[in-house]
Amino acid sequence: MTFEARGYTTWDCTSPAFVKDDTLYIPTCFCSFNGETLDRKTPLLRSMEALDKQARRVVKFFGYPQAKKVVAMAGAEQEYFLVDKNLFSRRLDLAMCGRTLFGAKPAKGQEMDDHYYGNIKERVIDFMRELDRELWELGVPAKTEHNEAAPAQHELAPVYTTVNIATDQNQLIMETLKKVALRRGMVCLLHEKPFERVNGSGKHNNWSINVDGGKSLLDQGKTPESAALFLLLLAAMIWAVDEYADLLRVSVATPGNDCRLGGNEAPPAIVSIFLGDLLTDVLNEIATGKESSIRQGGNIKIGVTTIPDLPKDISDRNRTSPFAFTGKKFEFRMLGSSMSIADCNTVINTIMAETLSRMAERLENAADLNEEARNIIRDVMRDHRRIIFNGNSYSEEWHREAEARGLPNIRSAVDAAAALVARKNIELFERHGVLCAKELEARYEIRLESYAKTLSIEAAAMTEMAKRQIMPAAIAYGRFLADSLNAIKATGLTVDVSAEAGLLKEVSAVTAQLKTGLGKLEKAADKAAEIAEVKKRAEFCRDKVLPAMNELRAAADKLETITAKEYWPMPTYSELLFGIM
Repeated sequence: MTFEARGYTTWDCTSPAFVKDDTLYIPTCFCSFNGETLDRKTPLLRSMEALDKQARRVVKFFGYPQAKKVVAMAGAEQEYFLVDKNLFSRRLDLAMCGRTLFGAKPAKGQEMDDHYYGNIKERVIDFMRELDRELWELGVPAKTEHNEAAPAQHELAPVYTTVNIATDQNQLIMETLKKVALRRGMVCLLHEKPFERVNGSGKHNNWSINVDGGKSLLDQGKTPESAALFLLLLAAMIWAVDEYADLLRVSVATPGNDCRLGGNEAPPAIVSIFLGDLLTDVLNEIATGKESSIRQGGNIKIGVTTIPDLPKDISDRNRTSPFAFTGKKFEFRMLGSSMSIADCNTVINTIMAETLSRMAERLENAADLNEEARNIIRDVMRDHRRIIFNGNSYSEEWHREAEARGLPNIRSAVDAAAALVARKNIELFERHGVLCAKELEARYEIRLESYAKTLSIEAAAMTEMAKRQIMPAAIAYGRFLADSLNAIKATGLTVDVSAEAGLLKEVSAVTAQLKTGLGKLEKAADKAAEIAEVKKRAEFCRDKVLPAMNELRAAADKLETITAKEYWPMPTYSELLFGIM
């Protein structure tokens, strides 16, 4: 309720304080007068405690009887675009919405991969050097920078650390990217899809789980105990991802990410897990007792005989998978560039705590520990193998196969939000003390309201640009063509004016389409504003406002391709994407 305004902060002592702009900043948790959490940090810390508690119940059976702490770790790769500040200032859509709402495909995009594999431009190198220094002063160990696939797109990766520190550091990274870019006469775009028809920007969340002094539990190790634990943790993640795929999906659901997911540049909205053929075969062998078709040498009896050493890189990287095991860590690739990594890590920690707690109950009551471990893996593979997919997640074939497997394909952030208030998910979060029903219901309302507001702002920006910039430009160009045509006819010469007449006709026709599309969008936006109930308003924006936006854009982008450059009122994609030299 808006009339309840008091809130409290408390220091998160697990995340280092830092000095920025001559001010000491202290990472804090934020809660309401009645104790409900109002931030993303508190649920994340609670989920870390839940994971620690349940993981220690399992690891004590496999070489860590005295383990004092099991810690979730993360490293977030951050993608972003850089555009020239002067060009940015001439685009209302970039300034208001962080993405271009209009823009025709440039003659050259990312087809040649020359930006991805080319040298970093000197102006960008200078920016990256200053960015590193600024981040290091803040205590953020930035490590890697390089070009990304699309023109003007780049990536930064920090050093791996505990998940709460990684989350705080990623917030600092995003803020510093924008600040340093402005100093250098550029603007950093963190929207998930700032430009149509070229790759958008994501954020790959690399998650792992360490014990006490920093040893990764997702390392198969050299002993029977470590190998058994490694395979059980893989099974726990398979179980968690399949049963709570809807929570993983909602943790990355935003209007901006809807523009990116499933576009052959990012994983689809279908959640699946990649293990690679070798690991999948090993788990199948344990589950079935049948010898692996890939790894020869007899059956595996985890915890009794030594598992044969697996190679250091036990699978290739699958760039199309939303949730891929990449050696000692899982890479969750569905996040959007502008998002906090807190939500997805809260979900990963909590769902792993849940499946590990179920495993712990079975192990604690087992007559034969090793046999029960094998039975757990067998049951997981029997009930949840459908979530494992090692192929091309971009392919149409996978969409059909995923549907046949019964995997959900939640394409819209509006639909994804329902997972926050699903009974099984409320019970999950409450069981582990991460979020209560009231806190989840509030987040559900906020997600829907944010979706509706985002589309309303974008629709208003499109309307203003179409009315005050694009339509006048089209009319002015049409007048020029008409004047030129009349001037030629006035000469009395017998000449072919079909080119001028044809172009005038085309410009007039597309301008009329623009006018029609503009009317539809204004009508849809006005109707959306009248809907009081937030869920219905968000659904209306998804079903009516967004299609109207797309229709208006199609007409405007067509106009851009046939209007003389001197008449077009805003920087084009060619200028924006290739404007930094």
